[in-house]
Amino acid sequence: MFFKNFKVWETELAGRKLTLETGKMAGLANASIMARYGETEVLCNVTASAKPREGVDFFPLSVDYEEKLYSVGKIPGSFQRREARPSEKAILTSRCIDRPIRPLFPKDLRNDCSVVATVMSVDPDCSPEITAMIGVSAAIAISDIPWDGPISGVNVGIVDGEIVINPTLEQREKSELNLTVASTADLVAMIEAGANEIDDDTMFNAIMAGHEENKKIVQFINGIVEEVGKPKFEYESSNPDPEIMAEIEEFCIEDVKKALDTDDKNVRDERLLPIYEAVHEKFDERFEENPEKLDEIMYLVQKHVVRAWLKDEHKRVDGRGIDEIRPLNAEIDLLARVHGSGLFTRGQTQVLSIATLGGIRDAQALDGLDEQTEKRYIHHYNFPSYSVGETKPSRGPGRREIGHGALAEKALLPVIPSIEEFPYTIRVVSEVLSSNGSTSQGSICGSTLALMAAGVPIKAPVAGISCGLITGDEGVYGDFMTMVDIQGLEDFYGDMDFKVAGTKKGITAIQMDLKVHGLTPEIIKEAFAKTHKARNYILDEIMLPVISEPRAELSKYAPKMKTVAINPDKIGDVIGKSGKIIQQIQADYDVKVEIEEDGNVFVSGQDADKCDAAIEVIRLIASDPEIGAFYNGVVTRLMNFGAFVEIAPGKEGLVHISRLDVKRTEKVEDVVNVGDSVIVKCIGITDEGKIDLSRRDALIELEGMKPENEIDDAPRKPRRNNRRPRKD
Repeated sequence: MFFKNFKVWETELAGRKLTLETGKMAGLANASIMARYGETEVLCNVTASAKPREGVDFFPLSVDYEEKLYSVGKIPGSFQRREARPSEKAILTSRCIDRPIRPLFPKDLRNDCSVVATVMSVDPDCSPEITAMIGVSAAIAISDIPWDGPISGVNVGIVDGEIVINPTLEQREKSELNLTVASTADLVAMIEAGANEIDDDTMFNAIMAGHEENKKIVQFINGIVEEVGKPKFEYESSNPDPEIMAEIEEFCIEDVKKALDTDDKNVRDERLLPIYEAVHEKFDERFEENPEKLDEIMYLVQKHVVRAWLKDEHKRVDGRGIDEIRPLNAEIDLLARVHGSGLFTRGQTQVLSIATLGGIRDAQALDGLDEQTEKRYIHHYNFPSYSVGETKPSRGPGRREIGHGALAEKALLPVIPSIEEFPYTIRVVSEVLSSNGSTSQGSICGSTLALMAAGVPIKAPVAGISCGLITGDEGVYGDFMTMVDIQGLEDFYGDMDFKVAGTKKGITAIQMDLKVHGLTPEIIKEAFAKTHKARNYILDEIMLPVISEPRAELSKYAPKMKTVAINPDKIGDVIGKSGKIIQQIQADYDVKVEIEEDGNVFVSGQDADKCDAAIEVIRLIASDPEIGAFYNGVVTRLMNFGAFVEIAPGKEGLVHISRLDVKRTEKVEDVVNVGDSVIVKCIGITDEGKIDLSRRDALIELEGMKPENEIDDAPRKPRRNNRRPRKD
């Protein structure tokens, strides 16, 4: 056999075959796994540098989830016809894989490590994201890279009230929950969820169901490791010498405690500057070759202080109680001409959210691997350098900004009204003005305010809050404590950022970041209880007193949107030849007309009355004339025998000269002229579809005028050919 090291392992996951292969492809990587789930296939490769990267104080791990459109039989829509920068979905998946695997690498490892998951084939019923997560886990586990895995991941849905593992495409469309759970053999390592107001107990049960399924896959991967796993390589630890660490800590720890003991981030930073200078002055000579090591040690000293205060004394750096939320403030209508704005402030974290309403065609087009081709609710999050008091140029949104925007979008999407209820595309932009922790949750609160101020009829207001964690030396199995509303320092030095957003009814989104291997069920339950209580407090005491429900009226600067459903067969009539009729409607009424393939027509403009008038015209065009109905038409042509009147763009009928007036008419020009607006009644439609109209009947029935002469009102009959045959 050509591929001597080729191995294949099979198991079952949620009733579908899961296959992991190695030894055939990408032989120069530290490890390579081809993961197959159903007909979804993802090639997962991991590599690591032989030496540590110099001058870094973090583990340089990169995770890339690559979407290849050939996997779904598509050619990219870009000008170059090749995949460009990763889609938002690919970036979010990369983050979703990164979060559970990163804490399992040694904290003192500084070798570059690269993880690449390339999607090569997609079965819509078998998630490529989950396939990639499992494949990446298996690849790192069998590689020679130090790692305390493996992990596994599954999707969890709730369909017809039942928990479903890895729901199919049809089930996902009906599911009330979109939950991703990653686990080690014992602990829950990552939670990412979007939900339709799911209660805490149901969410907990869904997480535990996913955890139990993950345990089976972890055991499966462990079997593969026993068979083909490589010995882990030795690496140069970046940990400082314990003796020097102790000496520096003794020198500065009391000053560090005094510096950290404040609720003002600026004051804290100012107090720390002279301490850093003193430490460098005293110890620089001992770190001539690697002076940045001193800053690493100072980081560890501060981490020790903050964690000891929390764990041993239940003391927070800003003096709050363990479950006390920072001072809160909410405002709306800060910007004059936008459609809606809301400012949410929590301590030194401040987010301004702005809502903008647009037409249906403003929906964002998506060019990805799944079935979703567009979205009409868009949430963007911006994190400028001034928000943390730094100076650097703006380079566009990074992965963090995209991730935080997606979390806020996920949290608010369940309460966004349907297109039938509110026919608008909605964009919210959250501008972080000041950051000291939990800006993503601040953006959720500020965006709720902005949406209600804009008049978007959301189903319920949404608030978000985070919960932190400090574990003891024994890890999560020993003593632990949680605290609500973590600020930046507690996030930086703590073990968890458990973000939960929702309404008073239930959870709409979860995102969990960890620095430890995972969470026990007890920690998850406690985090749910604390965030639930805090969420309700924010809604009841801070947000709802500012605006209790969505405004009934839209901003005068927002476009007014009207809708009408027409027969899809009549779409061509509304558009007209070369778009002539729809262009005429848009010009006449100063509106924008958008027509969907299913016959739904959306008309938007600044003047609601003009929108209504345009809707009425479209309704007339799309409906067949009714005998006995009255129409407001325009005279288009004059003939000796009568006048042609357009009752809707592209539809005209004949008013015979005998039916132009209540009195006898000698000449058509005596009664009407081209361009006149007239009220007419439909009195007949011929077999050929020609429309007979009567102005006389309209005058009699609508204005009560009396006829001078009785005339025959019978419908038009086909003309006879009365000419005599020609004689040859």
